Amino acid sequence: MAPPPSLRAFRHRNYRLYFFGQGISQIGTWMQLIATSWLIYRLSSSAFLLGLAAFALQISFLVLAPVAGVLVDRMVKRRVLYATQGTALAQSLVMFALVASGRVEPWHLVAGNLVLGVVNAFDSPARQSFLVELVGGREDLPNAIALSSALMNGARFVGPMLGGAVIAAAGVAWGFGLNSVSYLAVLGALAAMRTAPRAPQPRPGGWARELLAGFRYAYGFLPTRSALLLLAAVSFFAQPYQSLMPWFAKEAFHGDSATLGLLIGAGGFGAVSGMVYLATRSTIRGLLRRLPLSAAGAGLALTCFSFTHDLRLALPLVFLTGMGIMLTAASTNTVLQTIVEDRLRARVAALYIMAFLGMSPLGALLAGTLSRYVGPPLTLGLGGLCAAGAAACYASKLPQIRREIRPLYRRLGIIPPSEAG
Repeated sequence: MAPPPSLRAFRHRNYRLYFFGQGISQIGTWMQLIATSWLIYRLSSSAFLLGLAAFALQISFLVLAPVAGVLVDRMVKRRVLYATQGTALAQSLVMFALVASGRVEPWHLVAGNLVLGVVNAFDSPARQSFLVELVGGREDLPNAIALSSALMNGARFVGPMLGGAVIAAAGVAWGFGLNSVSYLAVLGALAAMRTAPRAPQPRPGGWARELLAGFRYAYGFLPTRSALLLLAAVSFFAQPYQSLMPWFAKEAFHGDSATLGLLIGAGGFGAVSGMVYLATRSTIRGLLRRLPLSAAGAGLALTCFSFTHDLRLALPLVFLTGMGIMLTAASTNTVLQTIVEDRLRARVAALYIMAFLGMSPLGALLAGTLSRYVGPPLTLGLGGLCAAGAAACYASKLPQIRREIRPLYRRLGIIPPSEAG
C-alpha cells in the first residue's frame, strides 16, 4: 500500500532507516542538551555561562560550515556520517563519565559543547545533502526535507520533556548516558542502508574557488540571498531564547528541570506543527512569499513571552515562536535544496546551516551578555522586535523576489506549462 502524499518519502527503504535512526538519536541529543544547560545553571547561577555554552555549541556552524560543505561535496556522504556520529558518541561517553563521577565543572560542559559543535558543523551538511540519495532524486526531496525537519523538531519536543523527567527522577548524569545509547540507532541505520553512492565529481579548482562558487550561487541571486539574510536575522535575534530558558524556568515561573523541559518542548511542538504543514504541501511555490509572515510571527510572539509570568500563557507563546522560527528555516532550506545543482548541494546546505545555526551562537552570546545589564526579559523582548523588523524589510522586496524566481521555477517545471505565459 502506497503512503499518502504527505508521507511519500517513506516509499524509500533507505529514508525509512534514516528517519528511524535519526529520530532516536535526536531525542537523545536533546536530553543531553537539557542536562547540559540545567547543570551549568545549577553549578554557576549564571545567565552569561548559559549564553557562552550555546555559543560554544554553535559557533562552529558559522566558522567551519562553509569549509565543511566543500569537504563533504568531495566525499561519500555515508562515510562522513559514520565519522561524525562515531565522534559524537565518544563525546557523550566522556561527558557521562565526568558527570557520573561528580568531577564536572561548568568549563567541562562548555568545552564539551564546543567539541560537539565542531562535529555537527560537518555532520549537518552531510545529512542535508545525503537526503537526495536516500529518496533517489528531486521528486520526493521537498517531502523528505519537511519530514526530516518535523523529526528534528519532534525530538526537540519530546527530548526536553523526557530529559527533564529523567533528570528529576534519576539524576542529571542519565541525560548524558541515554544520549550515548541513542547514537547506536543511527549508526545501525547507516550500516543497514543499501545505497549506490554518487561518486564525487572531479574538482578542477581549488578549495577557495569551490567555496566561492557556493557563495556566488546562494548570495548572487536576490530570492535566495534575501531568504538567507532574513533567516540569519531571525536566528540571531530570536533563536537565543532557548539559551535563556533555564532563567525563565527558575526565576520567572519558579519551576525546576521539568518546567524547563515543558518550555523547550513547547517550542519544539510549535516547530513540529509547522513542519507538518510543510509536509502536506505538494510544491515549493509560495514558500518565499510566506517567509515574512513566519518570521514576524516568531518575533512578536517572543516579545510577548518575554514579559509574561504566567506559565499557561507562556507555553502557547513559545509554541508560536518555535513554529515561526522553524517555518522560516525549513521553507528556506526546502527552496534551496530543490533548486540547487547537485555539484553544489553540500556547499549550499552549509551556507543555509551557517545562516540558521551559525548566527544563533552570536545571538546567544550577545543575549547572555546583555542579560547581565538589562535582564533576560528585556533582552528577549528587544530581540523579538528586531526579528519582526527584519521581516518587514524582506516584505518590502517581495515583488522583485517573485519576478526573479519565476523564470527559474518555469525552467525546473515547478510552474506548470499552462502558466508559462
